[in-house]
Amino acid sequence: MTTIAQTPQPATPAAQPGERLSGVQTITFAKALTLAMADAMAADPAVVVFGEDVGTLGGVFRVTDGLTQQFGEERCFDTPLAESGIIGMATGMAINGMRPVVEMQFDAFAYPAFEQITSHVAKLGNRTRGQVRLPLVIRIPYAGGIGGVEHHCDSSEAYYVHTPGLTVLTPSTVADAYVMLRDAIASADPVVFLEPKKLYFSKDTVDLDALRAGYSEGVGAAAPSTIGHAAIARHGTDATLIAYGPSVAVALAAAETAAQEGRSLQVIDVRSLVPFDDETITAAVKSTGRAIVIAEAPGFASMASEIVARIQERCFHALAAPVLRVTGFDIPYPAPKLEKYYLPGVDRILDAVDNLQWETP
Repeated sequence: MTTIAQTPQPATPAAQPGERLSGVQTITFAKALTLAMADAMAADPAVVVFGEDVGTLGGVFRVTDGLTQQFGEERCFDTPLAESGIIGMATGMAINGMRPVVEMQFDAFAYPAFEQITSHVAKLGNRTRGQVRLPLVIRIPYAGGIGGVEHHCDSSEAYYVHTPGLTVLTPSTVADAYVMLRDAIASADPVVFLEPKKLYFSKDTVDLDALRAGYSEGVGAAAPSTIGHAAIARHGTDATLIAYGPSVAVALAAAETAAQEGRSLQVIDVRSLVPFDDETITAAVKSTGRAIVIAEAPGFASMASEIVARIQERCFHALAAPVLRVTGFDIPYPAPKLEKYYLPGVDRILDAVDNLQWETP
């Protein structure tokens, strides 16, 4: 089994099996995901978690840590090293009324299951005219920032967003890690849930009781779902930075640096890649007249390209400059020592901001 050497452990309050953290807590992104699954499993016995090394080990990134001890091997269990088999089994379980939450150990490890995802998971609802729904969540650790070797870092979102029938989500904050995974599990249709690897051990202080208050005792949400809704991560007036997943923190850092130089940048966290929140993003771009889309994936035929196209179609007469992109390069994901040159950084973003045609012709 492939693992990452010296994977850091989450610095969160230790909870015994069955013990429930509550109130205001400083927790990691990974712990928020763990709590989301635990709460969903406690609320609905149909929710099951499985994948490679998710049981006793608790997952390579320890996201499923403690779930087997708390809920037993029938509810959280290890599978053979067969991603296609994992998705095939989850599809059958979802057809028969269960809510599987499966983990693909790394982004590129999901490719052997791609045929199952595109041919069956994404199409079964349409094929049966909605008579068969698949309440299935496919969790995929994705993107870079951890110095992973080949097949352990990739930004594969374009494959999934291009496939009709899939909901595709990617959180960027600890609070959203909890809420968006709960919403994904509550969905009646299949969700590809992309988890930025480099954020797993980031920490924030959240009110767990407040997060849980948005959910009823059942699996469904009492509050409005985050699916299909972007978020304003930072207000600004001069230009809009649009990012998702691992790129949101970089966009915020760029906006902070720009503020010290006297420029006000707005940051939008897309969150829901499919369905896409045109309303929030269109309003944000119209309010500033300038926009840059930031993503780690290669720019050609990408999610970033789609966002630029949608902005162009909806905001043309409000734009003061062409919409720019700051993305990964159009090459295979590089070796760990070259990763820092590949990933969009603050300097590349600020260079793009400087190129937004600030001078009046």
